[in-house]
Amino acid sequence: MSKPSIAAPVGSTVQGVTFVAGGLGAVKGLRVAGVSAGFRRHPERKDLALVVAEQPAIATGVFTQNSFCAAPVTVSREHLAASRGKGMRAVILNSGNANAATGEPGLQTALATARLVASELGCEPQQILVASTGVIGQTLGLEHFASGVPQALLALGAADGSAHAAGLAAAQAIMTTDTVPKQAAVTFVAPQADGSELTYTLGGIAKGSGMIQPNMATLLGVLATDAPLAQEAADQALRQAMQLSFNKVTIDSDTSTNDSVFLLATAAAGGAVVGVESPVFFAFQTALEVLTEDLARQIAYDGEGATKLVTVNVAGAASAADADLAARSVANSPLVKTAVAGHDANWGRVAMALGKSGARFAQQDVDIAIMGLPVCSKGLNQPFDEAEALRRFDGYAEIVIDIDLGAGTEASRIWTCDFTHDYISINGDYRT
Repeated sequence: MSKPSIAAPVGSTVQGVTFVAGGLGAVKGLRVAGVSAGFRRHPERKDLALVVAEQPAIATGVFTQNSFCAAPVTVSREHLAASRGKGMRAVILNSGNANAATGEPGLQTALATARLVASELGCEPQQILVASTGVIGQTLGLEHFASGVPQALLALGAADGSAHAAGLAAAQAIMTTDTVPKQAAVTFVAPQADGSELTYTLGGIAKGSGMIQPNMATLLGVLATDAPLAQEAADQALRQAMQLSFNKVTIDSDTSTNDSVFLLATAAAGGAVVGVESPVFFAFQTALEVLTEDLARQIAYDGEGATKLVTVNVAGAASAADADLAARSVANSPLVKTAVAGHDANWGRVAMALGKSGARFAQQDVDIAIMGLPVCSKGLNQPFDEAEALRRFDGYAEIVIDIDLGAGTEASRIWTCDFTHDYISINGDYRT
């Protein structure tokens, strides 16, 4: 039986930002496609995504800090630096093979992929970003790119913001052990200096289900907007949004070799350039954070084998670092995550995870609630209705753990999921 969706419904509004359909396909000035190019053993599965800007787009990106980083990470870092301010034309992403730990041959494949796409679009190779996901340590050749890129070019959707099916196909093409594609799109209204108003759209796709605890990036993700961002505005907006969204997700505490997330700004919706001092920038920043938070929650909810989204809220911390330490320790605890899988409101495991976190607090000041039920008060057991707790476990897609450390005013939020037997099954059979 499929799980209920955790994504924000189309038409809902958060902080003046409205969710719309289409993912990347909703962004003007962008053409996207997802096709089956043969990277995976199942020919019916899409495995190559292509994102093309009609005109050179301001671009920025963040990447894994894993020292065993993949060849596409190295190439895309270099291409962003070389083309800074000139504009990017495309992002090409494959699933099924990570092109990580592949040495010089892997690096040459990533470079050749950029040249291949550039030759088709009539631009410089440095205007192409590349990303891969899948099995580590296996050679990745150029043959599937050579046949898949022309196929993807033919499948590109329109650039008028109506290519919703193409946006979904791109999201499907970057899935690995994901059970559902992850995409979202939002709009916001931006007043202009002449008194008029423009509506800007942001869209995004992401993938991730395991090997997830990002550090300055997400698993794989492409975000885009038709707003006319300045380079510095794009850089600042992406960094801040990542810290509040994807960097607050953990499935299994493992940071991938391939984590990459890109932001493209096509400027196709018009208006004055949005710099960091522009009145429009704050509204854009808010919209980007709403978009990436929704995608982050989708990733956590689709953790390998997961049945529940788990949100860990820590308040009353002595510092922001302490708040993050405490929340991350609870979210990463296998004992907490298996208790959630077993529908057991075992707050003692939460207390244990707090105690080992390194955060500063006194146990007699700690309060804990699970799904709104107080279970620990001032470090001691708070009697609660076990039957009511079980009813909430059974009925809620999202399990919220609220913690007050009683040590200060700082707070943090981490998204994770439960651990089930399926996590072991998926990862035990990952290469087969």
